[in-house]
Amino acid sequence: MSNILDAASKVRWDRTAAAKRAVFLAAAAYGIKTLYPIICKQLCKEKHPGNNRRLSRTENGSTCVVKSQLDVAHKKTSPGVNAEFFKQILELAKILFPKLVSRELGLLSLHSVALISRTFLSIYVASLDGKIVKTIVEKKPKSFILQLIKWLLIAIPATFVNSAIRYLECKLALAFRTRLVNHAYRTYFTDQTYYKVSNMDGRLANPDQSLTEDVMMFSQSVAHLYSNLTKPILDVMLTSYTLIQTARSRGANATGPTLLAGLVVFATAKVLRACSPKFGKLVAEEAHRKGYLRYVHSRIIANAEEIAFYRGHKVEMRQLQKCYRALADQMNLILSKRLWYIMIEQFLMKYVWSSSGLVMVAVPIITATGFADNETADGQTQVLVSERTEAFTTARNLLASGADAIERIMSSYKEVTELAGYTARVHNMFVVFEDVQKGVYKRSSLSATTGGEKKSKPEMHIDGPLEIRGEVIDVDNGIVCENVPIITPNGDVVVSSLNFKVEEGMHLLITGPNGCGKSSLFRILSGLWPVYGGRLHKPSPQHMFYIPQRPYMSMGSLRDQVIYPDSVEDMAARGLSDKDLEAILDIVNLNHIVTREGGWDTELDWKDVLSGGEKQRMGMARMFYHMPKYALLDECTSAVSIDVEGKIFQAAKDSGISLLSITHRPSLWKYHTNLLQFDGEGGWRFEQLDTATRLSLTEEKQRLEAQLAGIPEMQHRLNELCKILGDDSVLKTAEE
Repeated sequence: MSNILDAASKVRWDRTAAAKRAVFLAAAAYGIKTLYPIICKQLCKEKHPGNNRRLSRTENGSTCVVKSQLDVAHKKTSPGVNAEFFKQILELAKILFPKLVSRELGLLSLHSVALISRTFLSIYVASLDGKIVKTIVEKKPKSFILQLIKWLLIAIPATFVNSAIRYLECKLALAFRTRLVNHAYRTYFTDQTYYKVSNMDGRLANPDQSLTEDVMMFSQSVAHLYSNLTKPILDVMLTSYTLIQTARSRGANATGPTLLAGLVVFATAKVLRACSPKFGKLVAEEAHRKGYLRYVHSRIIANAEEIAFYRGHKVEMRQLQKCYRALADQMNLILSKRLWYIMIEQFLMKYVWSSSGLVMVAVPIITATGFADNETADGQTQVLVSERTEAFTTARNLLASGADAIERIMSSYKEVTELAGYTARVHNMFVVFEDVQKGVYKRSSLSATTGGEKKSKPEMHIDGPLEIRGEVIDVDNGIVCENVPIITPNGDVVVSSLNFKVEEGMHLLITGPNGCGKSSLFRILSGLWPVYGGRLHKPSPQHMFYIPQRPYMSMGSLRDQVIYPDSVEDMAARGLSDKDLEAILDIVNLNHIVTREGGWDTELDWKDVLSGGEKQRMGMARMFYHMPKYALLDECTSAVSIDVEGKIFQAAKDSGISLLSITHRPSLWKYHTNLLQFDGEGGWRFEQLDTATRLSLTEEKQRLEAQLAGIPEMQHRLNELCKILGDDSVLKTAEE
């Protein structure tokens, strides 16, 4: 019992120590609880990599439409620091530095001078620190004040150089980004690449992200990496040279510390390389998922009204949550990979290197003959404490600077792998742009599958890459199709061979069921889709004007809406004024909106200000402004009243514009001379249009439809009467 009381009294006596132990144990338990699942998950991944891949597909497959779209990209080599990366960076460097004397090269040279100046300033400051410590040890206040003044004076250029390095790095990144953006925009808006990249090719899921965020991240990464590699490499060279020369001047052997430094750095590099995750692949995946999340957001914004009518907010929210979870999973994966990598990196570079550095500094000072105590002429011992202190302080500062430089060089490997991811995405964007301009289109497997599901006939689909064998010939007048097939970007053959001729003064009516190739023909005539076979004679694009069912309303003034895509300067070059525009609006019954909206210079969001019918009439006004030889009208007056519609079509004919119209309104047939009719099964018929006969046939068809519509109800009533009367009839049908 006494032993128990003694133990209890000791516990009370060491209450503070017990509290510290309890806090330590609680922190340790929390750490184990937090890290144990991560460690187990990592070990399971290493033991069962195949299962992990299957699991990730199962968990993220629904999120991802992202995953399914990335399968094609993953078949290629993952981005990494390899020969392909250096090849890509060299090709992009030709864009960044188009000529020997350029603004970018000037900024790069200034940046290099600032980095070199900072290295020499670091060496001078390290030696100045040693002298300051020496004056303190020797108790010389005047020398101390003098050295301190020098130290404060050198701080002025040192701080300026530090600020200049950051300033020039940001300027260099901005210059790189400007150069890439200008080149990308020129390529993107050449030969309708902006349309073909999204509609004809499937390699770039989000061109907007590639043109904005990917280019920005690549530019910043290149500029930052140049700073993080150039200055550290120079620091290592100069500090190593200074340390070796100092040791030799004092009679010390610098071979041992140099070998030790080389061995430690080599071992650290080997360990970090072995432990480094594939950051390039991880960052590229993260960027793709960010882009897809942004795409889903923009899709909801573009279709907000339809979603609201359907009350589909819950479905859209689930889609967004799935895509965000996929992005969050990828970011968590990167963070977990960095946790262990940074822990190993910090252990090696801070603690192992610090201990090695102390050995490297101590050995030369201890063994150097120039720092040994010696006897003076009068027999007293001269203690060189201040010299040893000065040498130790200078060497330690230089060594710390060199170690920091090597640490940044090794840490840059992770940044290089991330740069490999950005480089791959930016380089791929330019490759796609160039391929599309050459007529080389590649659809993803997902697109091909989707297209294959829609086709109804196996023989009406082309698998594999589509070869452009057709010939397009620009002529002054007339449109002639000779054996031209209508093939969609997915490879669906809508019409195998189309032959027709539209001469000057002819007006062509195009009819047929949905999906028969009417709008596809307009895309071919406008040059949006290639001619895969045959021969097409057509006027140059400036003599053809396409008006869709939903005209595009641009940003700008009311005047800009009428003259689009011309500018005010182009309008003046045509010799037109606002009075001429008012006359055009009078033709399409839109002259009232000039007064209603506050004049020609009013800038509004016109797609919301104008009604559906007004937007369609604005599209027709553009036709009268440009006065093309041929107008391609794709249901462009479906929301316009019949009387105004007739007035517009008659005015177009009177102006000498040949009309190629897709319309379902019989009231417009009389404004056309010829008919191109598709049957929806790959067949077509081109003939002269007999409006009176066609109208009579249409009226008969509508009359028969009305009569036949009542037959099922009459048959059902006959069956009911037979049942009530218990009688039979020769026209009675069997009950289903």
